[in-house]
Amino acid sequence: MPAALSNDLRKRVIEAIEGGMTCRGAAERYGVSVASAVKWSQRWRESGSKTAKPSGGVRREVLADERDWLRGRLSEQPDLTLRALQRELEERDRHVSYGALWRFVRLLGLSFKKNAARQRAEPT
Repeated sequence: MPAALSNDLRKRVIEAIEGGMTCRGAAERYGVSVASAVKWSQRWRESGSKTAKPSGGVRREVLADERDWLRGRLSEQPDLTLRALQRELEERDRHVSYGALWRFVRLLGLSFKKNAARQRAEPT
């Protein structure tokens, strides 16, 4: 996601619109999109703020309530793949993406190592 444009630019666009210029005219004058000029002026009229809204945030753990079950399941069968774990979660009516499951397993401090039996064959 790109960074927010400067508050100085926002202030100049809003002041131009307040001074009687159209949103389209202010956008063209300051080199921003018309949509941005409209949104900034709407935000100004509604909240009185000329600054950008905060971006980002905290990602919540979608599997937080399954933490103990996942730890137990992986200790019972350490060679369980993420896809198999994902299918088992679906059987428990917990539909999560592969990426969310991977992030959660990494957050638990667990990792999946390659099986030693699957190493490359020696050159002949």
